[in-house]
Amino acid sequence: MKRTGSSQETKRALAASLKKLMNKKLLSKITINEIVQDCGLNRNSFYYHFEDIYALFKWMLEQEAVEVVRQFDLVLDYREAIQFVMDYVSENRHIVNGAYDAMSREGLKRFFYADFIDIVRSYIDGVADQYGVDVDGDYRNFLAEFFTEAISGTILSWCASGDSDLQNREKTLLYLENIMHSIVPQTLVLQDARAESTQ
Repeated sequence: MKRTGSSQETKRALAASLKKLMNKKLLSKITINEIVQDCGLNRNSFYYHFEDIYALFKWMLEQEAVEVVRQFDLVLDYREAIQFVMDYVSENRHIVNGAYDAMSREGLKRFFYADFIDIVRSYIDGVADQYGVDVDGDYRNFLAEFFTEAISGTILSWCASGDSDLQNREKTLLYLENIMHSIVPQTLVLQDARAESTQ
């Protein structure tokens, strides 16, 4: 148990150093030597925990953002979850833009696709339960893929635009909220009704 705690501390130290370095440099320009020197560890410690810098970067964002979003009851708190993501992106714009530069927009989307789609799928399943509809897995998967692409693409575009204007951020948040609140339930109810009519 002690080793797990020590392992987590090491990961957090590496992540803190990466984040610190990303204040000054793009992700693609940072080396493992710079990270371990900054936090007083050695290369072996780094490779014991992470395959490369991108794995460390992914772990850092998972801990700071993805795992937090998973804690929300997305059916009830989807607005708060989206707002949290936008706040995180706004506060850490240099980190996201540094990764954007290293991986490109599509690369960054693919990087977190599995995390995003799991979260969106859990929301879709929750809405289906709330409305008492029985929609097959293929359609739910289609919706999860569709909305994952739409939401992640919108947030990445908003981030890349460098637009920190509060009014535009609120407008983007409102549009995403409207989609989650109205379109997702409507399409599930409609699909359920169509399925029943063909039986």
